[in-house]
Amino acid sequence: MNPSDSLSIVKSLMLDFADRTGLSTSGKETRRYLWTDAFAVFNFLELYRQIRANEFRQLALTLIDQVHETLGRYRQDDVRRGWISGLTEKEGRRHPTAGGLRIGKPLPERSRDELYDDLSEWDQDGQYFHYLTKWMHALHRTGEVTGDTNYNCLARELAQTAHARFTYAPSSGGSKRMFWKMSTDLSRPQVASMGHHDPLDGLITYYELLGKSQTEDSCPNLKKEINEMINICRNQDWTTDDPLGLGSLLADACRVGQLTAKGAMTSPELLENIVSSSLKGLESFLRRSPLDLPASQRLAFREFGLSIGLRAAAKLKTVMAEYPRSLCITSVARQLEKILRFGVLAPTIEDFWLTPDHRRAGTWIEHRDINEVMLATSLVPEGFLSV
Repeated sequence: MNPSDSLSIVKSLMLDFADRTGLSTSGKETRRYLWTDAFAVFNFLELYRQIRANEFRQLALTLIDQVHETLGRYRQDDVRRGWISGLTEKEGRRHPTAGGLRIGKPLPERSRDELYDDLSEWDQDGQYFHYLTKWMHALHRTGEVTGDTNYNCLARELAQTAHARFTYAPSSGGSKRMFWKMSTDLSRPQVASMGHHDPLDGLITYYELLGKSQTEDSCPNLKKEINEMINICRNQDWTTDDPLGLGSLLADACRVGQLTAKGAMTSPELLENIVSSSLKGLESFLRRSPLDLPASQRLAFREFGLSIGLRAAAKLKTVMAEYPRSLCITSVARQLEKILRFGVLAPTIEDFWLTPDHRRAGTWIEHRDINEVMLATSLVPEGFLSV
């Protein structure tokens, strides 16, 4: 597919999303979900960068405001009111991320005395760390595109809050660990196990937010948080054969490569570990031949995670060629070439879900918002992949 066709599809998908979720059409109920909205911000910013139509810049900024006003506050069906952070109305508007941001799930969070149910938990609200890191990245990218440094500050405030509440020192001693899901007010864990890639997402995002200069300003400097995440990440095996997790790993590798090239971080062993884990996971994923299944047995947004990741791998190769002094890592280059042999899977996945018959499957319709937004990201990934 040529770039102009991709851009046209993305423009249509994102304008439909804006109308459907109450972003651009007054009178419609606002429907906000943190993961989807983060990717929507990336897409709107990239449309603005490529088309230079101010409409898309404004949609990104309006979406950010809506997310903060909706997910930075308690739900309408919650007895609690106001900002999750507990700040006054005035201070909450100045620091909308200070208490974190809700996921936006359809059901209220599980109460303290409610028994845990694995299936129900997926639909119950609260906070996810890996959703928060996506929003941090979206805020940071918005600051880069608009030149407004306050967005980076809001992202750092969110990072500081999330890190303090999601990490904990185990009673047995040793490095800190992380909870996977927290309650809306971040007062208690809802799922105590650690998300596989949460520490990695956190570490890379903190480095991105802090940047190369690491100058002192009034925003959180995140140096303590970075050091703690380094310890949590030490000796971790990132291998996964889940397509969304694989895509996340490859995107993380791309971000590490860019941050290394810019002098914002130096961790060749981390990059090598991520790329090696990605290759192992990709080979394991393909042995199951999941892309041969019918649409009714596939989840598009998870596959788009992989296609975005494969786009990230191609971008990493370009960055390594542009910055050979910073990224002269033979083992990474060798393994990256093996990953790129599967690069054709990205357009294969996109073409499959661009087929109208496949979008009539229940698995597409049920997750339409996240499917269409992530399809748009896969077609025009630069807004998400750039650091």
